Amino acid sequence: MGVSSVGIGSGLEVEKIVSQMVELEKSPLKNLQAKATSIQTQISAYGEIKSLTSTLNDIVSKMSRDSGWNSVNITSSNTAVSGAMTGIAATGSFNISVSKLAQAQTSMIGGAGGISLPKDQSMGTAGNLKLEIGGKSFDVEIGAGDNLTKIAAKVNGSGAGIQATVLANADGTERLMLRSKETGTPHAFTATVTTTPLTKNPTETDADFEARQQEVADSTLAKLTVSQAQQAQNAQAKLNGVDVESASNTFTDAIPGMSFSVSAVTTTATGAGDVLLTVKSDTESIKKNIQDFVEAYNKLNDLLSKSTKNVRDLNGKIDTKATEDGTGVLQGDSATVSLQNALRTLTMGASGSKGSLRRLSDIGIQMQQGGKLTIDDTKLTKGLAKGEDLKALFANKADSQGGGGGIAVNFKSFTDKLLAYEGTFDNKTSSMDKTLKRNQQEQDKVNTRANNLQIRLYKQYSALDTQMASISGLNSYVSQMVSSMNKSKD
Repeated sequence: MGVSSVGIGSGLEVEKIVSQMVELEKSPLKNLQAKATSIQTQISAYGEIKSLTSTLNDIVSKMSRDSGWNSVNITSSNTAVSGAMTGIAATGSFNISVSKLAQAQTSMIGGAGGISLPKDQSMGTAGNLKLEIGGKSFDVEIGAGDNLTKIAAKVNGSGAGIQATVLANADGTERLMLRSKETGTPHAFTATVTTTPLTKNPTETDADFEARQQEVADSTLAKLTVSQAQQAQNAQAKLNGVDVESASNTFTDAIPGMSFSVSAVTTTATGAGDVLLTVKSDTESIKKNIQDFVEAYNKLNDLLSKSTKNVRDLNGKIDTKATEDGTGVLQGDSATVSLQNALRTLTMGASGSKGSLRRLSDIGIQMQQGGKLTIDDTKLTKGLAKGEDLKALFANKADSQGGGGGIAVNFKSFTDKLLAYEGTFDNKTSSMDKTLKRNQQEQDKVNTRANNLQIRLYKQYSALDTQMASISGLNSYVSQMVSSMNKSKD
């Protein structure tokens, strides 16, 4: 502050005095800062609790849906046939034999007799390429100067669903290949090339008109021919002896809840080559979901137990070493304790299902001291064999009043409310944020008072220095006068 000279006139240790008084004014900061640290630790702890609750919510959400219990394993005796889930598929076996694969139509356009054209050969006259596919018609206009490459570009831009490609031969000649973008007979097409009809001019002689007509007849476009290289074909197979057909190599409607794809013909000259497609319930996936549920619950329970642990000694003092890793940061927090108790109650509760499995203990899930869950693998394996009853234990739907739900359904309902906007976690965090903000405001007030005190004290001591310097000067003057008067008397 540029006041290092303060104290010279008075002889006082002003810097030390001011420093001590300012430090005394700031003494409330220590408690405020300690409280702020504690609040920040609690906010962090609640953030971790919310994260683990979200993980648990994801798992129970999956287990509360039908899709979480209808997963199956599909195996095939031959790689020529493979299956995939499209919905809820019933378990069972299917014999499939493939006699034809789906294919797309391919047509070729070339000169008379299908011969290739010289590279970049122009058509010589204007005309039209008419494409008919799927009940729709598309006209591709051809200019006299167009070659096969330009015609291909126009076909590809027509939106007809036909891919045009110019095929170049080793001798430099070329042809135009038209191929449907989709397989199957619904995507078969026809291609027709025509020249633009001529109209005789009023002043034109018959000979001149006939000459123009001959030029058109002799043009490359007029001599173009369209030939089919490969016809459109549907995939054909027998499913348990029943004929089935598909425009593509994937049969989507033959088996409810699943599709199967074919990649090779399996029939042989000596008879049908059946492929066995087997659909089994995926118990391993279901078991993993249950294990994931227990693991997610245990992680959340462990954190809640650690956060609310008693860290006070017999004299009621907090053991600081025990709190260094966050242990006991929410000790005595009623919301956290209530959350832990509610989760344990849900775990020990009964499902609203009517099956043979009503409680988690029925499938070997037991609560140990401290709230931790353990799994008896033998009992769980037996529970997995009770497919619908196991599903009902977790996924039984709640009634209109929210009762009768399965374990996963009840957990989902509870955790949804915790995680909702302005739910328990949001409200708790918001409250702690406000407390932390008020704490900072109090710290700012203390610092402001201390700064104002420092400025005021330096001003006061500066004024004192000035006064003391004036008195000191007067004292010296009086002393000199007395001394002078004493000398004159002598």
